[in-house]
Parts: sequence; structure tokens; C-alpha cells
Amino acid sequence: MSSSVTNGDAQPSAIFDSLPYYDNELEQYPILKEKVEKELAREGKPPQTLHPRVPPPPTLFADHPLLQAELERVSNHQPLPPLDTARYQLPGPATPDNEEEWLDALRNARAQLEHQRLRQTNLALLQQYGSNAWRIHNYLNEASAKNMEKALEELKNLTIEVNRERKNFQTRLGSQLTSLETRWTELISSILQIEMANVALEVEIDRLNKREVELAASL
Repeated sequence: MSSSVTNGDAQPSAIFDSLPYYDNELEQYPILKEKVEKELAREGKPPQTLHPRVPPPPTLFADHPLLQAELERVSNHQPLPPLDTARYQLPGPATPDNEEEWLDALRNARAQLEHQRLRQTNLALLQQYGSNAWRIHNYLNEASAKNMEKALEELKNLTIEVNRERKNFQTRLGSQLTSLETRWTELISSILQIEMANVALEVEIDRLNKREVELAASL
């Protein structure tokens, strides 16, 4: 298997070939693991800046100022503003002879009465339909949870199958590589033996040539 890595300086990509399901040199030779850890420690920490191709974070609720303000409040860990309880009170006019204050108090009383009427209506609707609505809501949530669990199980099975295929593929390739490496070693050994035999033959030929010269000179 191979993977290419390109750094941010537009340097040529480096190719790393490995068969992680087959290569076990780190287990066989612990000293290699120490060397790898030292090499990783020497490389230093990865850069903290993002890659130029990474898009900037999106601006949430750009068209909704209230939601954006609430998101900023939560991000800053600020508490909720206190409730305005003055709107639920029925204060009388400060000046009994002021007609405008009486009208304001009357409008406030009508608003409070309408608010209470709506609350009673909502409570009656909740009492009549709330239980069924919650049952339907829970049923939909359970169905969604089952679908998500099923999708998760299928994804896990797919992951296991992919890893099994990768392991079988890499094991098969590893066996072929081992066979080829053994064959290569045998050929190299044969070549070395042939070269040594050639050297020995050359020495023997030189000796015979010298002997021939000596015999020819003595005649």
C-alpha cells in the first residue's frame, strides 16, 4: 500500500510503501521501535496553522442577530439575563388623578388576563393531547435510534470487511514479497558463487599460462 504526502511548501510528494498487516520488524527487532520513536521525536510538533486549502469557519446565524448574540453569550460562558418580573405585576397608578396612568394600568391588566387565558388554553390542550404527542415523539425517536444503530452496525461490518480484505491482500502480497526476496537472495548467492568460481578459474588459467611459458622456455 502507498500514500503520498505533500507539505505546504509545494515540495515534491514523498511515497511511503508499507504492509502494516504483514510487516512485523518492529515486533521482531525492538531496537527499531526505539529508533522510530527517536526519529518521530526529532521531527518536532506539527504546525499549528491550518493548511491554506482549509476553508475558514462559517459564520453561524449571520442573518439572525438574536441567535448570533445568544451563541456569543454561550461561547463566553455568560449567565442568562434575569427574567423581567415587572411585566407580570399589576401595579396601580402612582397618581390616582392621572387618567393616562389608569389607562396604562388597564391595558396591563388586559394583557395579563389574556396571558393567563392562553396559559389555561395551552394547559388544557397539553392535558388532552400531550400524552399522545409525547408517545408519538418517543416512537419517532426510537425509530430514528434503531435506524442509526442499524446504520452503525452496517458501517462496523463494512469496516471489518474492508480490514479483512486489506489483511488478506497484504498477507498475500507479503508472501509473494518474501518468496521473491528469498529467490533474490538465492540468485545473488549463485552470482557470488559464479564470480568466485570465475576468479578461481582466472587464477588457475594464469597459473597454467605461466607454467606453459616456463615449459616453453626450458625446451
